[in-house]
Amino acid sequence: MSESPLFIRPFKTEDEASVVSLWQLCELTVPWNNPYKDIARKLKVQPELFLVGMLDSLLIATVMGGYDGHRGWINYLAVHPDFQGQGYAQQVTVSYTHLTLPTTPYV
Repeated sequence: MSESPLFIRPFKTEDEASVVSLWQLCELTVPWNNPYKDIARKLKVQPELFLVGMLDSLLIATVMGGYDGHRGWINYLAVHPDFQGQGYAQQVTVSYTHLTLPTTPYV
């Protein structure tokens, strides 16, 4: 598990360059899928489901997903390679999951 607490917050537009750099470093981008366009589309639909993880002032993790009221999915989950294996992916995934849980219990 991680030694330092990860501060998880919604994506901000000023995070864009850092997020794309992280995705490229983690080899999540492909030539036919522009990450800047993915971010722009996400900001139009459920932007609250786009989170970043900050360790001090360094953006080291992201999770971008969606939720249709029944199912949730994750499109981009990344942790900087220098910080992988320390539980940070789990932390951002749990935060995302809490945002997609139903607010009322099933009957």
